Amino acid sequence: MKLLLHTCCAPCSVYCIDELRSENIEPVVYWFNPNIHPYMEYKARRDCLKEYTKSINVEAIFEENYGLDDFCKNVSNKLDTRCQDYCYPVRLEQTAKYAKEHGFDTISTTLLVSPYQKHDIIKELGEVIAKKYGVEFLYRDFRVGFREGQAKAREIGLYMQKYCGCIFSEEIRYYNRNQAMARLPEGFEFLPVKYLVNIKKERGNKEQYLDLLLEADPSKEMINKYLSNGELFVLTYKDEPACVAVVIKIDNHTVELKNIVTRENYRGKGYGTKMIKYLVDNYKTKYKKMVVGTTQNNIPFYVKQGFDKYEKTINNFFIDNYDEEIFDGNMQCVDIYYYSKDLKKNNVVSNV
Repeated sequence: MKLLLHTCCAPCSVYCIDELRSENIEPVVYWFNPNIHPYMEYKARRDCLKEYTKSINVEAIFEENYGLDDFCKNVSNKLDTRCQDYCYPVRLEQTAKYAKEHGFDTISTTLLVSPYQKHDIIKELGEVIAKKYGVEFLYRDFRVGFREGQAKAREIGLYMQKYCGCIFSEEIRYYNRNQAMARLPEGFEFLPVKYLVNIKKERGNKEQYLDLLLEADPSKEMINKYLSNGELFVLTYKDEPACVAVVIKIDNHTVELKNIVTRENYRGKGYGTKMIKYLVDNYKTKYKKMVVGTTQNNIPFYVKQGFDKYEKTINNFFIDNYDEEIFDGNMQCVDIYYYSKDLKKNNVVSNV
């Protein structure tokens, strides 16, 4: 295999290169990032990557194209979809083209390490574009090593960028930082509804929220099992439940977030984030860690909430435990991924 690895920055390359080398794959790093702005940011990331690849004896190719004019022309009328419509494909396309012209048979990208990127879209685009140029796309879910790679990058003193790359992501970074912390609108409150061993005595309450819980977990059997020894929390708006979550005790140090779902007409308003913050504040006085099992699509959401330590993957979980196929959007759920949050740590939610 002769692999050309598109690379967006040095910190993101750390785990990817280490992991590939552990598989006896020696990548050639390829810099082509016309979506990184302003120029001093572009230069800082490029120069850091030059120094890092030289220090670890990795061959690197740098194709210069600052590209601000083309970037603005191509994304000005579709800012909300700029990543999948321009930033991803323009880089993957050029990587595949260069690979074909210079004798590489395989391409991949360090974009696959970030839990903040649209992972499934990158994978789909990579496979389609690679096929177009007659090369292979090497897919790896590098996200499991994201924190490890970032920690190593900080330890060796690499330049750590503060936002994704383009001028609009920089704007979002500053905008979010300067916003006042959101408060619950008038009429909102948290109502804890506890389901203890004597769950049958609370049968009316359980069935009241069952339909909503089934939107996140379609198995009544599963829900009843963890409700029997868990706690259900309800975020209400006036008298209507807007978001519910179920937490169970694993051991004297650990709890697990088993289910969280927001009613459809309240989605996109941040109530899931508010619920998780409340749960963390509620459990951190007694427990050290909270874990959550999630589908591939939802990994970025939980990482942003501070669930930044990868624990394990259970392969074929949704196939082995459910009678019907389970879908998250257009993607069939197969494996379940477990991440954890240190409840004693002052986690900061990231908007990168």
